Amino acid sequence: MHIPVKNNVTWVGKIDWELKRFHGEEYSTHRGSTYNAYLIKEEKNVLIDTVWIPYAQEFVDNLETEIDLNDLDFIVMNHGEIDHSGALPELMRRRPDLPIYCTAAAVKSLKGQYHGDWEFRTVKTGDSIDIGNGKSLVFVEMKMLHWPDSMATYLTGDNILFSNDAFGQHYAVNHPFNDLANQEELYAECIKYYANILTPFSALVARKIDEVLALNLPIDIIATSHGVIWRDNPTQIVEKYAAWARDYQEDQITLLYDTMWEGTRRMADAIAEGIRDSRPNTMVKVINIARTDKNDVITEVFKSRLILVGSPTIGKGVTNATAGILEMLECLRFKNKKAAAFGCYGWSGEGVPRIRAWLERAGFAIADEGLGVLWNPDIDALENCRALGRKLANA
Repeated sequence: MHIPVKNNVTWVGKIDWELKRFHGEEYSTHRGSTYNAYLIKEEKNVLIDTVWIPYAQEFVDNLETEIDLNDLDFIVMNHGEIDHSGALPELMRRRPDLPIYCTAAAVKSLKGQYHGDWEFRTVKTGDSIDIGNGKSLVFVEMKMLHWPDSMATYLTGDNILFSNDAFGQHYAVNHPFNDLANQEELYAECIKYYANILTPFSALVARKIDEVLALNLPIDIIATSHGVIWRDNPTQIVEKYAAWARDYQEDQITLLYDTMWEGTRRMADAIAEGIRDSRPNTMVKVINIARTDKNDVITEVFKSRLILVGSPTIGKGVTNATAGILEMLECLRFKNKKAAAFGCYGWSGEGVPRIRAWLERAGFAIADEGLGVLWNPDIDALENCRALGRKLANA
């Protein structure tokens, strides 16, 4: 499948309708994904990235219907992760002399993964290659967005930024252009992608956006490596990233809980009642974390200004689902957010202080010492929960 992008640039990637999990089992892809690769035909013929390894042979076979592999002049690998580089060994098997342009860090990752004795040519920010017809490729390093080896490639003349993982999303669409996609679904996948993958690098994202804008490069198209190609008002996604990278929050409070015998669930509902009583215009979401996709949970945390995490005490700790989410929160290092803990207990009640300590380690400002309820909450305990909600609504 080949899709014209602009002039002599063609999409030659793969749409993966069946993909449901990514990064092993770490990321949910409810709407599938795409692995975007691009072929540029000027005086020099250039391939930008490849696809995931299960589709390696299919990709190279399809590429051969678009161009004789002997006519390829070089390949640009913007990032060495296997979903972008997986077809590289098959391509190099058929064209072992093909030069590979990438960052010095990408040489390490590609050699480490594939152990290929290939011709690498390293580039850094500001380096360029003349590809003829008055056009050049200009390289911009994108370190830690989201690997140390990442970079973007800009095509002058056509004004296309091949951004790799930046500005992408896991979203399978038949015609991979933003103006042809369902806008609500597209936005949902974009913010989920940022929240779960790029949040820890937000300071770097903000600086890199400023750096790219300072280059004063006209951008007509942002050609990502996953999901849609941004051709209609392409800088709209740059503006979103700029907002998300600066300690983003909405007027939302999210309660995350797990429960054994419904006591902690009843607490969560009562706290939510108190919040709604005090701030009826605030978005309040109550989520059972044991029954909800973890990446969707993280997306709601990303949008929130305050979260509450609740669990019954189990063996002086918390439930497995609660511990899993808290571990994710600690790794993602959200900024500009407050938090509190709650939960039921039967004997010694270590759950609430454990959650509070974990939230503090994760970088949340603790808005309240938290609320523990012995056994199943009675009328008075539920009123205390509502009172906590009213208090935290304006925290």
